[in-house]
Amino acid sequence: MPLGHLIYRVLSIVFIDLMLAGDNALVIALAVRSLQPHERRIGLIFGAAGAVILRIGLTFVAAQMLSVPFLKLAGGLFVLWIAMKVLVDASEPPDSVPVPKRLVQAIWYIVVADLTMSTDNIVAIAGVSYADLRLMVFGLCLSIPFVVFSANLLAKLMDRYPALIYLGSGILGQVGGDMILTDSFVVRRLHPTDAVRYVIEGVLVVALIVGGKILCDRRRCRV
Repeated sequence: MPLGHLIYRVLSIVFIDLMLAGDNALVIALAVRSLQPHERRIGLIFGAAGAVILRIGLTFVAAQMLSVPFLKLAGGLFVLWIAMKVLVDASEPPDSVPVPKRLVQAIWYIVVADLTMSTDNIVAIAGVSYADLRLMVFGLCLSIPFVVFSANLLAKLMDRYPALIYLGSGILGQVGGDMILTDSFVVRRLHPTDAVRYVIEGVLVVALIVGGKILCDRRRCRV
């Protein structure tokens, strides 16, 4: 491969990783936010590494992943569940859940959510690498530091400004809604228009923020 083409593909992969890391970083930040700092680092590293290992394995069927019925639907519902769960967790004392259970739970959230949210990322990297295995592995491994750094930064901001948890949950409402409404089964059966998608995503954002606020007020949240 000519050096110029190689450099172009590498830079394209870096750009794709930077552009698509945001949603994944947000869900990871919310998943580890209730952990202590040293546990948070472990959760971030193991969760992101586990997700990337699965991404590499699934890259070989990347083109088919976006058309698998119910995959994005299930992933979207899971993201919505995480968005509400983090608001519930925010109302619980840090020591109310045993550390090992809380850490394993956070890693599980990260792996499953990251995997279901990363189909577009996998397809984009597979496309720009032109099926070159070395470039695909490079691109997927490169996403680890981008996502971990972004997630750690977001988690620290949420520590300092807890109200950002509501904003993060609202954004995940939009992400989850988009995943559900673009699932191949939903598109084939319901044919949602762009206007319908925007309305439903907006309703989910408001519902999560308002519902989370009401829930936290009843449980006397710390946010």
